[in-house]
Formats: sequence, structure tokens, C-alpha cells
Amino acid sequence: MPELPEVETIKNELMPHILGRRVTGITLCWERIVRKPSVKEFCSRLIGQEITRLSRRGKYLIFSLSSGEALIIHLKMTGSLLLSSAPDAPDKFIRAIIHLDNNCQIYFRDPRKFGAMWLVEDTNSVVRKLGPEPLDENFTPQILSKRLAKRKAPIKALLFDQNFIAGIGNMYADEALFSAGIHPLRPGESLSPEEVKRLHRAIQEVLFSAIGNKGASVENYFRPDGTLGTAHFEFRVAHRLGGKFCPVCSTPIERILVRNRGTYFCPKCQPQYPPALR
Repeated sequence: MPELPEVETIKNELMPHILGRRVTGITLCWERIVRKPSVKEFCSRLIGQEITRLSRRGKYLIFSLSSGEALIIHLKMTGSLLLSSAPDAPDKFIRAIIHLDNNCQIYFRDPRKFGAMWLVEDTNSVVRKLGPEPLDENFTPQILSKRLAKRKAPIKALLFDQNFIAGIGNMYADEALFSAGIHPLRPGESLSPEEVKRLHRAIQEVLFSAIGNKGASVENYFRPDGTLGTAHFEFRVAHRLGGKFCPVCSTPIERILVRNRGTYFCPKCQPQYPPALR
């Protein structure tokens, strides 16, 4: 699933090509990708609008429009936004095409059909419940500590809960917990102040590094020009199973399920019961 670094990369790489451009048409290859309003109203209200700003909130892309409305896109598990000026016929996984006045098209590619688009007057109607942005300057270790207080859920589950913190998903939760030396099943409330500081630092370092590497193309993620991100080449535990070893201590990487999510960790570097808790 595209997570914060992938969505941030898409935002950064689309912006030079679409800001100030006007939407001249919409092709819906799968109408159920539109969640709000009706398909007819979605098309009529979007066509003719100028894209004035592109921003990200968690894993959502927000296209601000000259009408004051916003087009919101969520890529879900397998979505990508591809930019092209070529007239070639789109592949079978293209669900929608946004046509712009510079002869460019934004192709919404989504093999599993989980992606979604909204056209709304108030962005909060879609993103209101999201937690804080982990790369925002206002997201401090103190804020993280307050949010962890009295939380008995596994720390891994909290990290990929979008209402707890926005944008982190499965991959980067694994990487951040490894970097911080914290077992994924530790209750959120059990983290010491020093562990919270380590986790806060690890979250930001892991996300900034992945953005610098243009996201991780583990499965279906593509950058807008169709190329792959390279962040997954630097993963130390995420998706590393089958004879893979911890880069720090050479212990075999283990995989467990946390809230039905595959979770990778090093049992030696990330002990479930640190000495202070024994």
C-alpha cells in the first residue's frame, strides 16, 4: 500500500506538471471509484476547474480547485497516479483519466479497485478523523507520549492506525520500530520516555529517508513517470523473510501477525520484554 513517502513523492512529482492547469475532461473506466458526489455531478463540477494547489494529508492527495472545492484521492492498496502526454491506450488497470489543458493526462491505475475519489467543498468531510502528521514540526516526542498514554494496544497497531497518527502504514511502522529497538507487540503505554524519544526520532528518520528515495516499490507502487521508487532497498526488516537476517546482530528476521498485518522484526534487537519490564 502506498504510505506517506509514496504519496508525498507523487505529490512532489505531479506538482510541476499540473499546477495552474485546467481540467478539460474526465474518463471514468470504473465509475465506482467516485465516492462523492454522483458520477454525473462529479464530472460536471470538476471539468473546467483549475488546479491551484496540491497537498497531502496522511495518505490522501488533495487537489485544490479554483471553485474553492477540492478533489481528494486515496490510492488505497494498489493505486498509482501516472502522468502522460502519450495518446497510447491505457492498460486494463486504469480506472480513471483526468485530462488537462496542456495535453497531459493523469491516469489513476489501480489493479485491485480499492482506490477512491471525492469532490468536496470541505476537505474535513473526508480527512477530519486523521491523527497528527508525523513530519509536522508540531509533532513532538511530548505529543507522541500523550497519545500513547493509557493505550494498551500493540505499538505496531497504533502506528498504522490513521486516527492515531496519519500516513504511517505497515512497512514504515516495522522499520521505525526496528530502528527504535521496540518490539511490535509492546503495549503503547509501556514505552518509557526514552523509548518514546527513540521512536519519535526513528519515525521521522525513516519517513524522510524513504521520501528521499522516492518511496518503496514493493509491489504496485509507481512514480508518476512510471519508474520505481528505491526506498525498499534500504529496508532492514520490512518484507525481509525467507533466510534474511538482522543487519545488526545477524539473527533471523521473524514474521508475526499484528491485527492481521504481517509484521517483521528482529527478536534480539527488539525484545518483547526489555530488562526494565522484567
